[in-house]
Amino acid sequence: MTFARAIVACALVTVTAATFAQSQRLRIRFDDNWRFRRDPLSKAISRSRFAWEWRQADEKKLDVQALPKDIDSGDWKRMRPRADVFRGRRGFAWFRTDLGNDPKNKSKLLHFEAVDDNAEVFLNGKLLKKHFGWNDPFDVTLSDAWSDGGPNRLVLLVENTDGGGGISGTVDFEVPEPQMPTPPEAKPAFNDGSWRHVHLPHDYVVEGTFDPQADTGHGSLPVVPAWYRKTFTLPETYKGKSVWIDFDGVYRDSVVWLNGKKLGHHPGGYTPFRYDISGLANFGGQNVLAVSVDPRRTEGWWYEGGGIYRHVWLNVANKVHVRPWTVFVQSSPNWRKKGSPWAQVDIQSSVSNTTANPSKCSVVARVFDTNGKQVGHAAWTPQVIPASAVASFHQSIRLDSITPWSLENPHLYRLQLTVMDGSTAVDQTNTNFGIRSIHFDPDSGFFLNGKPVKLKGTCNHQDHAGVGIGIPDGLLEWRIKKLKEMGSNAYRCSHNMVADELLDACDRLGMLVMDENRHLGDTELAKTPSGTGYSDLSELKTMVVRDRNHPSVIMWSMCNEEGLSGSPEGGKIFAAMKKATLALDKSRPITCAMNFGWGHGITLVEDLQGINYSPSAYDDFHKKFPKMPMYGSETMSTVSTRGIYENDATRGYVSAYDVNKPGWGQTAEEGWKPLAEKPFMEGGFVWTGFDYKGEPTPYGWPCINSHFGILDICGFPKDNFYYYQAWWGNKPAVHLLPHWNWHGKEGQPIDVWCYSNSDSVELLLNGISLGSKPMPRYGHLQWSVPYAPGELVAKAFNEGKLVAVDRVKTAGAPAALRIKTDRKKLLADGEDVTVVEIEVVDANGVVVPTADNLVNFRVLGPGSVVGVGNGDPSSHEPDKATQRHAFNGLCMALVGATSRSGKLVVTAAADGLQPATLSLSSENK
Repeated sequence: MTFARAIVACALVTVTAATFAQSQRLRIRFDDNWRFRRDPLSKAISRSRFAWEWRQADEKKLDVQALPKDIDSGDWKRMRPRADVFRGRRGFAWFRTDLGNDPKNKSKLLHFEAVDDNAEVFLNGKLLKKHFGWNDPFDVTLSDAWSDGGPNRLVLLVENTDGGGGISGTVDFEVPEPQMPTPPEAKPAFNDGSWRHVHLPHDYVVEGTFDPQADTGHGSLPVVPAWYRKTFTLPETYKGKSVWIDFDGVYRDSVVWLNGKKLGHHPGGYTPFRYDISGLANFGGQNVLAVSVDPRRTEGWWYEGGGIYRHVWLNVANKVHVRPWTVFVQSSPNWRKKGSPWAQVDIQSSVSNTTANPSKCSVVARVFDTNGKQVGHAAWTPQVIPASAVASFHQSIRLDSITPWSLENPHLYRLQLTVMDGSTAVDQTNTNFGIRSIHFDPDSGFFLNGKPVKLKGTCNHQDHAGVGIGIPDGLLEWRIKKLKEMGSNAYRCSHNMVADELLDACDRLGMLVMDENRHLGDTELAKTPSGTGYSDLSELKTMVVRDRNHPSVIMWSMCNEEGLSGSPEGGKIFAAMKKATLALDKSRPITCAMNFGWGHGITLVEDLQGINYSPSAYDDFHKKFPKMPMYGSETMSTVSTRGIYENDATRGYVSAYDVNKPGWGQTAEEGWKPLAEKPFMEGGFVWTGFDYKGEPTPYGWPCINSHFGILDICGFPKDNFYYYQAWWGNKPAVHLLPHWNWHGKEGQPIDVWCYSNSDSVELLLNGISLGSKPMPRYGHLQWSVPYAPGELVAKAFNEGKLVAVDRVKTAGAPAALRIKTDRKKLLADGEDVTVVEIEVVDANGVVVPTADNLVNFRVLGPGSVVGVGNGDPSSHEPDKATQRHAFNGLCMALVGATSRSGKLVVTAAADGLQPATLSLSSENK
């Protein structure tokens, strides 16, 4: 559910209640004035206390019930901690060590930070644990097999299924949670005066130093636990109300305390959660909220960051109120052949009565258009809600002359629900929604409001240069605008529940969404092992109830590339997930992203077939399953580096020509053409819209982020951006590559490419025509041009008429900086940002495409540099800084507002270059 955007920004530690009325629900952003402490790095890279030995094993499966009699024979070798003993070999290995005989350790747990992949654990010959899960932390109870006098010999049988393997994390004793005392940091009297102040959203992992010893797949940034504390007061007038705290996202494994009392533990890093504090809060006095965070356990294989990286909210409502996430608005539009369309709007809601007495309640529903005009109204007959009970309400409103939600005109309505206790209004909520229809046809593709729409989508992770995963709302919207500028109309949430504000932006701007759940079944592992249960599914249910009112969401994705996808077991888990989803929302189809096993397992249960890569499978699947709609759930995977035109493994760069791809992928042209030409394909989602930290491909270190993006990690377009703009957009387009600065290569042939959607393109060098060529549909044009400094021009023609021109010029030496932004007005809320782009130009204002000058940023006024970046996938410069080298002529700073209004002046300077300034304003809402 989307809460009303009448947000009260808590700029002070003390919450005021001057305007609190009986029917007014408060939702107060709790993002400011947090104290933060990052734990020492030694906690993340602790030394093993045990001396390990290992030897190869001949076992065929992980089902050994007792240690072999010859366990001590064979070639046992000493090993260093966290060593990869398999080195790519699949199979099994034995490991052993001595745990000692300290009697204090008998009642403790033995904690394994990571075993790669699966393990059986024996103590003194007794099998204690069988664990499945790649790099998944687990605990072993020792008391049943512990020998008080010793020795206590620990033996592991480890199975490796692919890549490296072994005991890849630390092993140590831990006190069981029920016996653990309240940490000092969680107690109200703890002195956090030396901790630094932070404002949410906050990713502290991105503040670290890149380290080749850290996990390259997760961005080569060390990961450690951390603490957050917030001290605040609550007015006495809140006493007797329902008061709760919402956490939109904490990565991950968080434990929350209020005034020294534990509120709860939430392991998931992508799902929101809430705690009722009505009975623990100190009304009229001081409160201390403490949060411990431990992101060392991963849920994915990409950069995941760490910290309270989404908003925190304080909520205050009457004891009789609409339960969070229970409002569901469904609309059924009627597309008249003559006259304006109309719609039936059905409304579901639940009201909680948390008092000790029955309450006679009714719910009044009002619908408003974008101008605030009431266009619909309904009231529910009063019903008695018993004490400490919940009642459901169902209402229906007919709306005449509707304006449908579409990509071109994303019109939103607002539903206002008022809860009446007798004749008194006691609660009120607002929910935005859109009226639209969707249809997935197995022969003709996707239809929005009865009109065919090809899905031109991108997959995206949730980090950005300068801030990591702690992305402010304004930057989320900026990213959606950049994708729309390219011609994209669909966004896949890869591979997890995203910030609610991102979906709000998609609603406002007109972007379709494939909303994706993180895990298949009840697990927190990167991939779901056989035997995983599916009775809880709380993360999936959270996603559906929170997001189901967003008109941008057109499909629910249950999972991504699971090994069980094509199996009967995978289909069984999926069926349970589908059932749980349909119980909450029947208005959207249910799907997932499959990279193999099409036609089996999950395929037999889902509504839409998502195919990752493999264009050659489209026709065959459509022939075998003619009634199943299809789309490319993950496509292309082109790798490229902005402004680089030859592969360079030493520096970690990949040519920006559309020629490089991993073994499983396709180039942009290879991937998009079959999606565009086959009418039964709904469209597809390119991997990826933006570069992201982690998962570097095709190189490892020194690369610290991916090369998959159509835009780099700062949002600067790569050349492929213009391929998609040509074939996804609806305007004449032409783009030339590469740049035209090739000093020392005079007379040598340069491969020149051109992207366009025109009939033909003529190429000219220094005014001399090099010929005209017809543009192949969904392709590109190519010339071999002997290099000569000057100007290369591409002229695009339709039916002989000039419709678009692009040019690249030879630039001179760097002479000045040019600064620009798309937003000059910031909200003085302490977290709004604008993207400030810097270009290094020559004396004539031409961008120098090879420039790498160090640029320093300064902000005067109520603002600061929040983070920096340049799109270089191998740069080890810090994201949290006030300077950055340009990469191929460009760099970026995120300039953020404080909670004070006023004028800001941003200055960018570099030695020997003319500086640039930019004036901004920060205003109260």
